Amino acid sequence: MTFAPIGTKATNMAGMPGMAKAYERWVNANGGIKGRKLRVLTCNEKNTATGAADCARKAITEKAVAVVGSYSQHGRAFMAPLEAEGIPFIGGYGVSAEEFQSTLSFPVNGGQPALLAGAGHQLGKACSQVSLVRPDTLAGDTMPVLLNAGLKANGMPEADDIRAAEDSADFKPQAREALTGTPSTPAATPSTTPATSPASPSAPSAPSASASAAPSKDPKEPKPAKAPAADTAKDKSCVTAVLGERTEIFFDAFRRVDTQHKTQISSVLGSISQALVDRTGGKESPFEGAYVTSWYPVSTDPLWAPMRKVISEQAFGDDTVDPDDSGAQTTWIAYNVLNQIVQRFKSNEDITARKLTRALNQSPGVQTGNLTPELSWRYQDMRAVAGFPRLVNGRVSFQTVQSGRLVAQLGEQNLDMTPTLEQAPRSA
Repeated sequence: MTFAPIGTKATNMAGMPGMAKAYERWVNANGGIKGRKLRVLTCNEKNTATGAADCARKAITEKAVAVVGSYSQHGRAFMAPLEAEGIPFIGGYGVSAEEFQSTLSFPVNGGQPALLAGAGHQLGKACSQVSLVRPDTLAGDTMPVLLNAGLKANGMPEADDIRAAEDSADFKPQAREALTGTPSTPAATPSTTPATSPASPSAPSAPSASASAAPSKDPKEPKPAKAPAADTAKDKSCVTAVLGERTEIFFDAFRRVDTQHKTQISSVLGSISQALVDRTGGKESPFEGAYVTSWYPVSTDPLWAPMRKVISEQAFGDDTVDPDDSGAQTTWIAYNVLNQIVQRFKSNEDITARKLTRALNQSPGVQTGNLTPELSWRYQDMRAVAGFPRLVNGRVSFQTVQSGRLVAQLGEQNLDMTPTLEQAPRSA
């Protein structure tokens, strides 16, 4: 089963069930998985705890052997029923703490923790003060701690924490608070880290980058070459918003307040996407120059070619499935994990949820075509991240919007945020 919110007033992820159905058609058109036909169930999670629990119960009723590549903020609602039946949760989007705590969860990315710590790292090298605008929800309550972990690693003060209703249509109060809460001139920042060495703060994190697919120059030297924005000195005020689909509405309100457009804006992939940049003007988009943190290589990377081929062949005409969408990308990776694990079963062996869980727990490593590091969820692969013990892939990539495209940020390699998260206080 794959479930996600569809048609709600907050975040929607219709591309995840859409990608799952495309994968189903592609696999079955090519003989199935080791001769077995794949049947994919989908469910609208509705962005509610009741909807999440209903989807979990449907998976149980239909005897699903796994929930794969799904999205829900309501981890407690869906994980408890799945745990009771021994159904593994493979490759969730990573917005609920339970995805990194349950022994039946097998995350493929670092979820919200890695993205926010990465955003803190990205902004900590360019900003004197940061404001975070985030949803006033249980999931949103963990965001400041995670962002601050990345900021602290770069010698930065904590971000201003600005809450907003998840389904709000008016973000003017938060926009004003974000603008007035961050300094617009160097003189207004007497208590921040001095901006006397803009080239590189003494961050303990930069060179431990994980392998990967983002293009790189020199991994250490060209620190000033951050992004196409004109001003890269650390006297810049920055605003990052992580509001899902409502991020666009917030930044529209923020542009109306910030008439001088001197503030560096930022978000994470999923809240800012290539589709959003295209829809808001491409090269003329107000998101031009924005900083973005992602789990994966940029969507134009050749590593995504197999997924794009499946979408073009099996999701033709389905405009919910966007190869640039991080939800569709996560679902693609999650189903490839399922495929590889099923391949390891004997040809005539019955596959049950509990057997699949055992195989995932004992797997020495799963390859994802370099879209992530090798994935393994054995006990020895767990990391000492407080509140997120199942986090096995903390890698992020740093991107920026340049000439209307999300591209790799110059001078920044992919980075494993796990050491930063291990130093963070417990947030969940």
